Amino acid sequence: MARVRLSVAERREELLRAAIGQIEARGVAAVRIADVASALGVSNALVLYHFSTKEKLVAAAFTFAAEDDLAQLRRLLGRRTTALRRLRSAVRWYAPTGQAKGWRLWIEGWAAALREPSLREVTRDLDRQWKAAIAEVIAEGVAAGEFDCPDPHGAALRLTALLDGLAVQLTSYAGAVSRARAQEWVDEALARELGLERAMSTASEH
Repeated sequence: MARVRLSVAERREELLRAAIGQIEARGVAAVRIADVASALGVSNALVLYHFSTKEKLVAAAFTFAAEDDLAQLRRLLGRRTTALRRLRSAVRWYAPTGQAKGWRLWIEGWAAALREPSLREVTRDLDRQWKAAIAEVIAEGVAAGEFDCPDPHGAALRLTALLDGLAVQLTSYAGAVSRARAQEWVDEALARELGLERAMSTASEH
């Protein structure tokens, strides 16, 4: 059956999604232009027409994945509800026990970024934007009197560090920690950062 003719933008997106799949399956170092082409049943030349080198294809694939993740994060944090509900939704989605996809991809990206400056910039930018978005909503919740957090930026950094670390454990070391225990730790960390444990403890004393 003849392939449907795609626009340039559609073709690029198709290639980027295929590249993401191949990176998750094979790793950054092992993936080849031929693997991406084969996955779609197209020629190597077509892939190289849109992305002249493997390095440019890989960097573009990570950028595409980062933008997709950030768009979902903004949707969750932009809902018309309390800051606490928005934070819980975002953290639970982003956590390795949630619905966010691609943890294997990002672990690959972190490792490759040690050697690839272009990837380092992509992963650093995603990290920076994620922390800034979380810190902003924490600050909104503090201003609204929902909870107490003297350092929103520090809290955002500690939360993401925990989530990233749990992602490595759950993705790389099967059985190292259960999903239920990991989710419990995430919920406890969020409550601790927002002073909710102190608030509940104080309330229980009266």
